[in-house]
Amino acid sequence: MSTQITRTAVVTGGSSGIGRAVAERLRADGYNVATIDLTPSDEKYSYTANVTDRARLDEVLAEIRTELGPVTILVNAAGLDGFQRFTKLSFDDWKRVLDVNLDGVFHCCQAALPDMLEAGWGRIVNISSSSAHSGQPFMTHYVASKSAVNGLTKSLALELGPEGITVNAVPPGFIDTPMLRTAEGKRLLGGTVEDHIAKTPVRRVGRPEDIAAACAFLISEEAGYITGQILGVNGGRNT
Repeated sequence: MSTQITRTAVVTGGSSGIGRAVAERLRADGYNVATIDLTPSDEKYSYTANVTDRARLDEVLAEIRTELGPVTILVNAAGLDGFQRFTKLSFDDWKRVLDVNLDGVFHCCQAALPDMLEAGWGRIVNISSSSAHSGQPFMTHYVASKSAVNGLTKSLALELGPEGITVNAVPPGFIDTPMLRTAEGKRLLGGTVEDHIAKTPVRRVGRPEDIAAACAFLISEEAGYITGQILGVNGGRNT
């Protein structure tokens, strides 16, 4: 990161789990950081919005620009999971997951891009999912949404590269988040977290900080020649 410019980053889903870890890492790295989530965090520059609400997002981005300056870094970490047998999956539930996981990324990227285009520099990192590589039973809507995010990432990278903007995705593997523990409690993982650790080559569950480290690298100046990539952080579960 340039020592002469303090860049402003926006992290969606920044109140908990992976999003919170990303926000904390970027603050530690010296960026101005604002978070957007359904529930506010205890950090300064925490904004409440639903990523599916474009009008509200535009309002929040305007506030962030006033407080912190142009937004040239965006990490799309807001997400919604879901578990249901496909034959019982309602279209409303299908749409609800895609609205957050895919349409939310669309809205956030479009809302933030004007600052990046004006600056001639930008970084977008989309948090997808390792399930896009392997599939996952009873999560067809979730996997479809995250697979689409990977495709969106690759296409945007080609379109925005000439403008000085890189776009990459980080698909987390088995990460110890509230979402994972909730799924474990509902017996939706096909075993316990410990069972899955035994199947993971590095023999541990991932931490949100592991994802934050990957995001920090992709945002850095050193990663300026990396775009359109899907950087799996999964302990070797998907290679």
